[in-house]
Amino acid sequence: MENQSKTTRAEGAYRLLKTEIRLNRMAPGLQLTEPELAQRFSVGRSTIREALIRLESEGLVELIPRKGMRVLPLRVEDMREIYEMLMVLEPNIAGKLATKGLTDRELEPIEQAMHDMEVALENQDLETWAGADDRFHMGLLSLHGNHRLSAVVAELSDQVHRARMITLRLRDMPTKSNAEHRKIVDCIRSQDVKGAISAFSQHRCRAADELVSILEKSGIGQL
Repeated sequence: MENQSKTTRAEGAYRLLKTEIRLNRMAPGLQLTEPELAQRFSVGRSTIREALIRLESEGLVELIPRKGMRVLPLRVEDMREIYEMLMVLEPNIAGKLATKGLTDRELEPIEQAMHDMEVALENQDLETWAGADDRFHMGLLSLHGNHRLSAVVAELSDQVHRARMITLRLRDMPTKSNAEHRKIVDCIRSQDVKGAISAFSQHRCRAADELVSILEKSGIGQL
């Protein structure tokens, strides 16, 4: 029971830390010691250390001996590499989903995410929009069912989410993203494999160009 409780605490600390980093409440470049983190999240140092080791393996933090950890910065070069990988992986996921003949019930979480994005856009609520956008992409991964592939894409998406949250108010309202999401799902629903692959490729390519351009012009990517 004690080991199980320790594992639960470590998992909780990991999730809290990850959320803080993904939402940039712990900003790129922030450096904190283990005692500071333990006090902030009201857990023991060993629990924080376990969480940090996981986050380091996911490319979100850097562990610094005797100095704690640093939230890894968002570099333009990193974003280019991450999007290059996503543009290979995600369109193929969409193409695979288009072969499955997914039912309305199976696609319901995706439809809900798109609906929530549309409502958020009408309300100009960009943070809610970003959360629904994240659910859209993670929902497609879940439908695909390849756990190893999902883990890789989810890890890359965490990096993109950090950059998106920083640049959210430096870009135009994401109406194009909503339309592109709808096109992707329409192709999946109609079992148009080539269309799904093409639509997702165009979506990620445009999003990459937009985000990298903002990082370059604003200097954010030099943190």
